[in-house]
Amino acid sequence: MNFSAVILAGGKSSRMDQDKAFLETGGKTLLARQIEIAHAVGATEVFISGRPCVDYSAFDCRVLLDRFPDAGPLAGIEVALATGTNPFLLVLAVDLSDMNFGFLLRLRAACSDQTGTIPRVANNIEPLAAFYPKTARAIAEKRLRRQSCAVKDFAGECVRSGLARFVDFSAADSINFKNCNSPADLPCLI
Repeated sequence: MNFSAVILAGGKSSRMDQDKAFLETGGKTLLARQIEIAHAVGATEVFISGRPCVDYSAFDCRVLLDRFPDAGPLAGIEVALATGTNPFLLVLAVDLSDMNFGFLLRLRAACSDQTGTIPRVANNIEPLAAFYPKTARAIAEKRLRRQSCAVKDFAGECVRSGLARFVDFSAADSINFKNCNSPADLPCLI
């Protein structure tokens, strides 16, 4: 399966008081780690959904800026769906510090020729580590134009439209979705 990937790193990191993308774990920044995982899982092109005026040149990836400002992660997903050259897009939040290569391989394997996959772990939808078909861009753009930007709602609409399906994983897989949002979460990087 050919797919592109986008690392969602365009947030303001306001609760962290520093850019989460540049926090280090295991000697690598979170952004470098996610780019590496995306390539290892098989992405043929990796984008960074970033912020203007931030220097991402060290990562050797094309930087995408939101076409819908202040619309959250869905805006990053939309521009990556518009830009990617492959039929699928792996969406990966930068702050998922424990995302596992094997988990993403299982998620990729659950995709079909035209249907993406969105993990559901212990009944929680996890739309920021998912495979969306390029055709989901129309749904993203429509939601953004209506200022209906909740990513879980976008994921649900993709499923209802037959463009993606939820894939259930066990509670043990919830470790993949531990994220760093504030200084109190920094032990997650040890």
